[in-house]
Amino acid sequence: MNFFITGISTDVGKTLASAIIVEALEADYWKPIQAGDLEYSDSHKVKELISNNKSKIHKNSYALHTPMSPHGAADIDGIKIDLKKIVPPQTENHLVIEGAGGLLVPLNNTDTIFDLIRPDYKVIVVSRHYLGSINHSLLTIEKLQEKNLEIGIIFSGNEHPTTESIILNKTGVSFLGRINEEDAFNKMIVKKYADQLKTGLESF
Repeated sequence: MNFFITGISTDVGKTLASAIIVEALEADYWKPIQAGDLEYSDSHKVKELISNNKSKIHKNSYALHTPMSPHGAADIDGIKIDLKKIVPPQTENHLVIEGAGGLLVPLNNTDTIFDLIRPDYKVIVVSRHYLGSINHSLLTIEKLQEKNLEIGIIFSGNEHPTTESIILNKTGVSFLGRINEEDAFNKMIVKKYADQLKTGLESF
């Protein structure tokens, strides 16, 4: 099964959630497009946070040098992102695919992150609590529902009942769990959350 991890915005905790999901399912990990931080990329972070020996970290389709929207980073590197060259790696394992930023982040003049999501993918939305996050969450989920995808949500940050209940009630998506604020995230903490989310992910 392929799980696509997207966020309602940037810096909402997609990579951390990806690491937890990878650990919970002992899945492979793939970030199709990395923009910036190539020396310590999201792939490096996930590898650093997981404990199991089964998961494989697959190579980016595009590794861009500038930390900005992929279409702009690609332009600086003198290339154009071609959707046909973004091909999921071959694996018999579960595959966790991490997007970049939100759904409508542009890859080129026509395609966005949304166009990377195939009909058979299960999509997990990471929603972090901040002023405006309800609107961003509902817009993200509404866009995903255009493809009739199976959608789950993980809330990032300490519990906020009124925010979470309105998002869940309005969308009907599956609640998969919450990642609370922690002083730091390491392999032990990631394993703790992986154990908590494992059953829900397996039945999602």
